[in-house]
Amino acid sequence: MASNTAGDLAYDVLETPTLDSESPNLLLQISEQGGYAYVSMSVLAAAGDLRAAEATREMAWEQLHSGPWHSVLPVWRDAYSMACLYVAKLHHRAGDFGEALKVLDMGLIMGGTLLRQDLHAAVEKVTAKASELRVSEEEQGEVIVGGENAYHEAEVGKNYLSSDWKQELITFSQFLERIQSSDCTSTLPTYLAQHPLFDQIHELRKDIFIPDYCYAGGGELRSLNAWFGPAGTVTPLHHDPHHNILAQVVGKKYIRLYPASLSEELYPYTETMLCNSSKVDLDNIDEKEFPKVKDLEFQDCILEEGEMLYIPPKWWHYVRSLTTSFSVSFWWSNCGGSPAS
Repeated sequence: MASNTAGDLAYDVLETPTLDSESPNLLLQISEQGGYAYVSMSVLAAAGDLRAAEATREMAWEQLHSGPWHSVLPVWRDAYSMACLYVAKLHHRAGDFGEALKVLDMGLIMGGTLLRQDLHAAVEKVTAKASELRVSEEEQGEVIVGGENAYHEAEVGKNYLSSDWKQELITFSQFLERIQSSDCTSTLPTYLAQHPLFDQIHELRKDIFIPDYCYAGGGELRSLNAWFGPAGTVTPLHHDPHHNILAQVVGKKYIRLYPASLSEELYPYTETMLCNSSKVDLDNIDEKEFPKVKDLEFQDCILEEGEMLYIPPKWWHYVRSLTTSFSVSFWWSNCGGSPAS
């Protein structure tokens, strides 16, 4: 039996330097938005009251779901991060590393950017503590050492333009189970699409090297995301604002591209939220409704493992997984210039 106990390992506290310095200003912003109860509870949470910490997390969670996601005030996303850090610190102090990691993962998924560095540092420290705990599951219960029980926001359904499409928060273990059962026609495909996986699992991030192409011409990396799902998952025809290198790690994908100059002929949606997406379903083109599409020239390819594809800004592209697939996208833009320059 291991000589260390959970209590022995939790004597040192999780350090949160950004939270410590920014909390007065953040609480002032929250109170200006009417979050007086949140501010009162956060004072108790900072003093070590777990119930108060959980209460602040619930209050912030309600604000995150008070309307469309794009309308949520950034201060409430930061408030959610703050609450998650308080809750995680108390679980860590009690030696409950599994719960601490779950809470920190939720902070990374749903929280804002202000306290992201504290969240990352806390994940690394809690993971290290859990790794030190060399006891069996029978002696200690479930101890999370990696990211298998981290929560992720997955897309469920054919694609984001389909009526059956939705998003679900599931653990990575649950996601893997769904991929393995993806042959069942009664279940909708589940997809981690444009997902910040490397923000949540830093061990994976260490395996990713940014291609030198992303820095050509003084480029600056804007986003690093993972795409992971079963065969048949589709990203419908759309365009993005930045330069993009799509790297295929596992499996293969079919990709079709149309130049930005053909935007009018590809019938983009007029709604603001979907203006970068086409109404045309390339899997089942309605030639009567979209007659201009039929004779348009395009480029296509099958992206194999170990290959990368450059997609220019504003170029329309459609992507379909031909097998279980894991891809990484690198978005970058030129410093001091427009994304499309």
